[in-house]
Amino acid sequence: MAYEAGELDATLAAAAGDDARLFAELKAAFADSVARQLDLMRRSRCDGNWQVASLRLKGVAASFHAAPLLDLAEEALEGAPGDPSVLRRIKVFLDEFTAAA
Repeated sequence: MAYEAGELDATLAAAAGDDARLFAELKAAFADSVARQLDLMRRSRCDGNWQVASLRLKGVAASFHAAPLLDLAEEALEGAPGDPSVLRRIKVFLDEFTAAA
């Protein structure tokens, strides 16, 4: 699942208005939050840590209306902790989001 401009960009634009600097800060904050939760998911050594990081990722995705990321977070919650496939797809989403600057 890849990053697609849409609701996420619209949410950022609505929050930032005409302030390009604020838009960039919000975009960076989102990317940082996703990267932090992805790192925690990768380092999870128990089901509980995986669940907490996945729930936090879901919260970040929901807050920014990032539907594809929300789907990935749901998949992580429903699947096996440490699932390399979902981790890879979250990383792809993050890489494409940050490249779309």
